[in-house]
Amino acid sequence: MTSNASAPPRRKRTALEVLASVRQPKVAMMLALGFSSGLPFLLTANTFGYWLRDSGTSLKAIGFISWVGLAYSIKVFWSPMVDRVDVPLLGRLGRRRGWMLLAQGLVAIGLVGMAAVGTAGGLTAIGGFALLVAFASATQDIAIDAWRIEAASDSDEVGLLTSAAQLGYRIALLVTDALVIAAAARVGWPISYVAMAVLMGVGVAATFFAFEPARAEAVLQAKPPIWTPRGFFDAIIGPFVDFFGQHRWLGLLMLLAIALYRLPDFVMGPMYNPYYHDLGMTKDTVALVRGSLGLGATFAGIALGGLSAIRLGIFPSLMIGLVIEGLGTAAFALLGVHVDMPTFAAVMGLDSFAQAFAGVALVAYMSSLTGLGYTATQYALLSSTYAFLGKFLKGFSGSIVEGLTPSHGLLGAYGLAFVGTGLTAIPPIILFAILGHLHARQGRAAPAAA
Repeated sequence: MTSNASAPPRRKRTALEVLASVRQPKVAMMLALGFSSGLPFLLTANTFGYWLRDSGTSLKAIGFISWVGLAYSIKVFWSPMVDRVDVPLLGRLGRRRGWMLLAQGLVAIGLVGMAAVGTAGGLTAIGGFALLVAFASATQDIAIDAWRIEAASDSDEVGLLTSAAQLGYRIALLVTDALVIAAAARVGWPISYVAMAVLMGVGVAATFFAFEPARAEAVLQAKPPIWTPRGFFDAIIGPFVDFFGQHRWLGLLMLLAIALYRLPDFVMGPMYNPYYHDLGMTKDTVALVRGSLGLGATFAGIALGGLSAIRLGIFPSLMIGLVIEGLGTAAFALLGVHVDMPTFAAVMGLDSFAQAFAGVALVAYMSSLTGLGYTATQYALLSSTYAFLGKFLKGFSGSIVEGLTPSHGLLGAYGLAFVGTGLTAIPPIILFAILGHLHARQGRAAPAAA
């Protein structure tokens, strides 16, 4: 019997203790850093697509230019550097905070560049700045995710900081999906993007006020320097050896389930705002619904997602998230049949709730799979896995809609594509059901072995 087996079980926190934890400064820092993490995302994705469609860009081109978001899917390739190397000069703040500050500055520069060249400068020029924003944003995510996991003192705090990060992230999505659109109707897209670059100051301030986590420092100090052959091997290969050493063949099943999890959200992502445009909806209408009902539904999704993970467990929560994700995406087809304010509000509310609920469940699951000493790289591996397939497939979303238009009409093509995307929730539901069963069986076998 191991020493762990004889250790007393950790006492669960009471509701009052959890509420007291919310008042910790690091929760406020995590909220602000989550906001900074979410701010650039839609500005190179859905909101960017609205700007392009407003300028007369074809759906096919909008779909393909959304591939700048693949930067989030390949960040695992430079995450070992973020894990093990200090940023020159900025490294005085600490490794995590130095990388955060560098990335935040580059995001702001990229957004100003997009505003400066505009769509009149050609898709190549504005796409180049969008690519800079996406790469810098992905780098910021690597550092922030590592900070979130390492700043937590135990698994309860990981969940608390994850919820704070998701709340900040979702607020940023509403700002860049509602307020930016409303502002663009009044002052134009370039000025709106410059305003978003200024808002990156929220993340910069949080980076200066945050502490540098020390929980993983002892583990990292024990590792050989990255410039030695052994250290380089450990930085690049070590995270994968560690991950598969812990999970063995189940690691592949986990990665496959994670890769499929957000397909209902991602695949038609570039088409949401062009869809509203082609439905004839005004920017003010879209902004009003997103900023009111969408905000409330997002808060409810985050709260219930966290509660579900605690009360029902992570695997049931993951499957619930997938069911409502699929339904939320498919529901957009209703707007092509009957569009009015109540219908739009109901569809938008369901989608906002589903994305927030599923996001909390998935982030909590992926965070639980990382190990100290490899936090940034392992979490980058997992988040790259969940992002890659969906972000690759969404590049074809415009071509799919345009290809279906001759036989189904434009709105019918949109509707068919949304329903088909909603059905992609079925395979990961099956996979997570299998993983949940295997996990429960391993849990029952462990006490017997002890």
